[in-house]
Amino acid sequence: MKCKLCPLFLLLLTLCCSAFAQDKKDSANAAAPADTTGAKTVFSIIFGKYPKHREGIYVTHGGDGPLLSFASMKENGEHMRNIPRFTLFFNVGSNFNKDFSKNFGVFTGINIKNIGLISKPADSLKLKQRVYTIGIPVGIKIGDVTSGSFFFFAGGEIDMAVNYKEKQFVDGDKVHKFNEWFSDRTPLLMPSLFAGFRINPGFGLKVQYYPQNFFNQDFKTKDKAGNSVYPYKNLEANMMFVTLGYNFSGIDYFKVKRKRHYMKMKNGKAEFEVNY
Repeated sequence: MKCKLCPLFLLLLTLCCSAFAQDKKDSANAAAPADTTGAKTVFSIIFGKYPKHREGIYVTHGGDGPLLSFASMKENGEHMRNIPRFTLFFNVGSNFNKDFSKNFGVFTGINIKNIGLISKPADSLKLKQRVYTIGIPVGIKIGDVTSGSFFFFAGGEIDMAVNYKEKQFVDGDKVHKFNEWFSDRTPLLMPSLFAGFRINPGFGLKVQYYPQNFFNQDFKTKDKAGNSVYPYKNLEANMMFVTLGYNFSGIDYFKVKRKRHYMKMKNGKAEFEVNY
């Protein structure tokens, strides 16, 4: 109650001082020459309320950093041995955020990711297969989304595979490699689900799962004899990765003021503000 009366007390005090100053000014103006400049001093009082969260749409830049992927692989229904794949490059992106309150928001954006897997069909043979994708995520944020100290996020993403690359190793020696733009060896569109958390100043952990087969089982090519072959016909691979996400720019989170209301008093160029 006392806190709410402070602005009223200051207002009355200001009006009294203004009236006293006006009396002195009138008496002084009786002997002073008239002001021919036409300038006027305007006194104003403004009452307002600070917003509870960041308003409008804001952009954050970052993406997926170190990325460790795993795969469940089967050939002809039998488990195929594979190796976890680690990569640092090239994983970047930008998100467009909208906060509806200080504890809930949504986001979308565009991301570029390097995803893939490493398999060992035989003891002497190792294959490294990856795709660069352009993805559009859609997700929600729950927690301290306004100041960014800690919040959870979850959602889905649709990736478009733009470049496929494969390397073949025999007894540890690289014997063949190639890459293809918009290859038919993988599906063009790769949906996924993700969830994770983020802490201040912008780092977080994310898990992302791709339920669709990484390979296109209908892909057809020709062998050296000219015969049609389906190299991925009996191959199934479901991929999941864990990544350390980051935001290095655009992370200027909105700071909620503890005192929600304000009173501003302006007199010419002078300004005085009281928060309560």
